[in-house]
Amino acid sequence: MGFKEFLKDKNNWIIVLLILLFGAMAFGNIGLSVARFTGMEKAYAPTADYAEAAYRGGGYYPQPSGDFAPEIEDRMITKTASLSTEVERERYQQAENTLRSVVTSSDSLILNENVNTHGQERREYKTGSYQIKVETGKYSSVLQQLKNIGEVQSFSERMDDITGQYQDLSVELEAERSRLQRYQQMYEQATEISDKIELSDRIFNQERTIRYYEEMLENLGQRVTYSTINFRMTEKQSEYANVMFVRFSQLVRTIVGSINSLLQFLFAVAPWVIVIGAGALIVKAVKRKRS
Repeated sequence: MGFKEFLKDKNNWIIVLLILLFGAMAFGNIGLSVARFTGMEKAYAPTADYAEAAYRGGGYYPQPSGDFAPEIEDRMITKTASLSTEVERERYQQAENTLRSVVTSSDSLILNENVNTHGQERREYKTGSYQIKVETGKYSSVLQQLKNIGEVQSFSERMDDITGQYQDLSVELEAERSRLQRYQQMYEQATEISDKIELSDRIFNQERTIRYYEEMLENLGQRVTYSTINFRMTEKQSEYANVMFVRFSQLVRTIVGSINSLLQFLFAVAPWVIVIGAGALIVKAVKRKRS
């Protein structure tokens, strides 16, 4: 029987409509999935704005120096380390005493410290953060002693070459000093009161600018002379801290969630079952009429 003869039978039209309906539903689901995937792809695509926001949020991206002064052999290197350790339970105070002993014996300085107590009773534990300034010559020794306090959890180290920056500031400082000398000479040669007043203001501003450059150079020199260690110490929590019975509300929430998942599955499958069942019944009915 050809396709034209098949279509002449009115009962066969029902089968064709069911096939078209089934195809339309399947195509619609595929199109919806593609649309959702495309939307997700656009939503999570990295953009320049996202990168800029990440940088402003505290992400570190090394900035190339405009002039790194390659002609200078004695480089000015700053060092910064971040170290995190975990100490045994109920030995935090002993570990902190060891820390202060290391700082004192190395003539280092604790600039900032923050110690917190978390939890209560058997869940209680302490954490502490310390910013330490240590002479660069003693940096490696002090760092190794701090690593021996507890078990090392994380460690990172960063070194920056500020030779070019220091050199540029030195050149700028000399230029500002020369400008100050010219203002002073002009002040001595001025005869008008108005000129002297104007030059006096310029000299005052110039002296302030020079002090600013001097402080910046001194700060850079201290960064080379003293290295920074950001040390974090955490007391180990009790092994039974998080041991507890499941609450009845959590059990109810789990049961309700399972029932919701089952209902969603049933309602998602139900249309397909109805369509397939109806198609099977129609096909059986057609076959019975033919027989």
